[in-house]
Amino acid sequence: MKLLYITNGINGAGGLERVLSVKASILAEKYDYEIHILGLNNAHQNPFYEFSSKINFHSIDVVGNPLNYLISYKNGIQEMINQIDPDVISVCDDGVKGFFVPRFLKTKAKIIYERHASIHLNTSSSWKGKFLQKLMKSQVSKFDKFVVLTKGNISEWRNPNVIAIPNPLSFENHETNDLLQKRIIAVGSHSYNKGYDLLLKIWKNVQPIFPDWKLEIFGKIDKENTFVDLSKQMKLEKIKFHQPVKNIKEEYLKSSILVLPSRSEGFGMVLIEAMECGVPCVAFDCPSGPGDIIDHEKNGYLVQAEDDKAFQEKLIKLMTDDGLRRKLGQQSQNDAQRYHPNMIVGQWHQLFKSL
Repeated sequence: MKLLYITNGINGAGGLERVLSVKASILAEKYDYEIHILGLNNAHQNPFYEFSSKINFHSIDVVGNPLNYLISYKNGIQEMINQIDPDVISVCDDGVKGFFVPRFLKTKAKIIYERHASIHLNTSSSWKGKFLQKLMKSQVSKFDKFVVLTKGNISEWRNPNVIAIPNPLSFENHETNDLLQKRIIAVGSHSYNKGYDLLLKIWKNVQPIFPDWKLEIFGKIDKENTFVDLSKQMKLEKIKFHQPVKNIKEEYLKSSILVLPSRSEGFGMVLIEAMECGVPCVAFDCPSGPGDIIDHEKNGYLVQAEDDKAFQEKLIKLMTDDGLRRKLGQQSQNDAQRYHPNMIVGQWHQLFKSL
């Protein structure tokens, strides 16, 4: 099968890039797919994650004002499709432009859309946000299949064409973690959506009670150093910020708790990665993902969205009880098995065959 992924780029350190590297590589290596990945403006060069050497990479140039950008996007994709002649096209673009690919492409290929974020990510409650949501929802039936990550995501779109396939783990873990390290980890890029301002507020209250614990945050730091500077203004101690690392598994194995203070998620890759390493999680029940992954009080704690006091309470509970951490951590590791790569990519293979 000849499969073409259309995306903005693969040189970032985000979840979309990480998942694409896993899926595309397994499809190429195990299922013998002919995989092509099309990015924009050479954003396929120097990928952050490792891709199979069997994968073919392409790029088109998109420049200029919004109209010229869209014209070059449309024409560039059409030209590449004429060259590649794929059986299936998968659009991996959480922006609005990706929704219109079936409308402007001339191809016999089946076209699916992969949504890696909640519909709330790039919309708001304003009239503009509501218009964008309506616009995106109107295009769902134009695809041969519209794939989201969670059952919660399905309810956002309310269309029979929508199905859910969760993200696969980017690694499998066979090491043990005694969860006695007094280290809390958070993973994710620095943005308002990730809720680090809420986390810093929580840490301000928690750290003096537990002076021997530390909080370490891994993720792309914004140019403004928003949360780094905020932590300094708040005079926080025992906190450290790191840029993304390729082997994040090592960092989970050196930690005893993962915190996810996000206001919105597409899935919550960091949750299943921490669980695979036996690390219990505390997360806000934001849209969408955490509620589908965390089984409250069995493999972690799910807290009402943006309720920092309740979050702080659950975090303290885990910090003070070694046995509880181990109990939830063990269940986490058991539950993470359903996200192992071969199992998830097998679901994609079955979908592609059914189109």
